[in-house]
Amino acid sequence: MDFPIGMRLSPKLAAKGLEYVADWAANQGMDVIDVPEWNQTTKTIFDKYGLQVGSIDGRGAVGNTKLLSLDAEKRKQAVSDIMEQMSEVGALGGKVLFMCLIPEDNQTPKKQSFALWKETFPDIIHHAEKEDVYIALEGYPGPAPYYPTIGCTPEMLRAMFQAIPSKHFGLNFDPSHLVRLGIDYMRVLTEFGDHITYCHGKDTELLREEWYEYGGLPAVFGPAFDFSEGSWRYTIPGHGEVNWSKVASGLEKIGYKGPISIELEDHRYWGSLELEKQGMIKAREHLVNYFK
Repeated sequence: MDFPIGMRLSPKLAAKGLEYVADWAANQGMDVIDVPEWNQTTKTIFDKYGLQVGSIDGRGAVGNTKLLSLDAEKRKQAVSDIMEQMSEVGALGGKVLFMCLIPEDNQTPKKQSFALWKETFPDIIHHAEKEDVYIALEGYPGPAPYYPTIGCTPEMLRAMFQAIPSKHFGLNFDPSHLVRLGIDYMRVLTEFGDHITYCHGKDTELLREEWYEYGGLPAVFGPAFDFSEGSWRYTIPGHGEVNWSKVASGLEKIGYKGPISIELEDHRYWGSLELEKQGMIKAREHLVNYFK
């Protein structure tokens, strides 16, 4: 077992510039970096430091996206934009386009967003197949109180993969979101293994005392920590509920060959360049135990 281990850009590191990040990441033993854009300049820097590109943020498809707008003209333009990006990414050897499908209007009911998705995405996936690019859906449920993202629960994922069964339309396996939602992450890995196109190295700690206070609802007067809603908090791997040994075995069993990319969202390793570096290093140290 030897999975590449990489990282998604965090703000203080990203502010230093991509060449600085690539140099630092390579020296820390990282194999892969996720980027917001993939172009020849970025590829040249990665080649210089022996790095591979991981996931690439879908243009206008991470966060509130016009791909799920109630306005048909906005949807049409968003489809054109994402298909153009797929062609650019594919031409430079990129493979994975990262998406978090939050509707343009957070109050859009999920059933309506799903209907818009069914209308919008067949052409997108056909183009992904043509360019040999793979979509990885992020499982972040979206902001409270509506939690409007589609593609973050087994119910919705099952419906989406039944509607578009292409291997180019897949899932970013991030157990941290599943833990906070109370969903069995290993069962998701097993049921949707054929659709996993990427994997994030992020964890979630369940805060037992806070769970008594708030249950699964957001804290009314605000959570005690960043990257939390009250009864849970995102952490680096090894500081939460995820059994990374089981995840590694499960990914190996389904034949996953991609990276494990650290997404740093932990209040203890946030707010300064040095803290972000510490978080990335500690996260990698834990993941190496299971993936290398």
